[in-house]
Amino acid sequence: MWIRTVPYEQAGDELRRHYDRQRESLGEVTEMTLAGSLYPRLVAARLELYAATERCPSALTSRQRNLIGFVTSALNGTVHCMSQVTVKLRADGFSDEEISLLASDPVRAAESLPGPEAALVRYTIDLTTRPGKIGEADVAALRAAGFDDLAIVDANAHCAHLNYVNRVVTGLGIHTVVDPDFSAYDAIPAD
Repeated sequence: MWIRTVPYEQAGDELRRHYDRQRESLGEVTEMTLAGSLYPRLVAARLELYAATERCPSALTSRQRNLIGFVTSALNGTVHCMSQVTVKLRADGFSDEEISLLASDPVRAAESLPGPEAALVRYTIDLTTRPGKIGEADVAALRAAGFDDLAIVDANAHCAHLNYVNRVVTGLGIHTVVDPDFSAYDAIPAD
């Protein structure tokens, strides 16, 4: 990482509370959390947003959320985030070949996915690569694929959040690849 961070041992009370929150579920503090450690309020906001985007009570499945997260990170070339979501996609039953295609050519990969998942991938591609061109027709396509408005809000929030995270990670020099045995689902902050 290209910036100074605050190690656990030097964390003040507020930052230590946030670190402990993450350590309770994951056993460690992530690089993303460390990347905000100079401003504890930012750490708190990031943890809250992460929990909210991962736990929205919509009809989206974890598999669908993971497709959104992986495609967003692949389009942004964010190896760190891709590696974490790869763990989740494997748990969702994706083969390494399917994951590789999602990374290299998400448009073509969408062609072999079920209709609702293909619609989510297309929306993710558009929101990530041409956000200024998104229109009502893009939301209508999700609705036509069977998603209600809460699921659409969830998909949008998930993609937007991952775009934010990707920019934090790439902008501050987090290039590590998570271990294939990483407990990716444990990284989600508790409510």
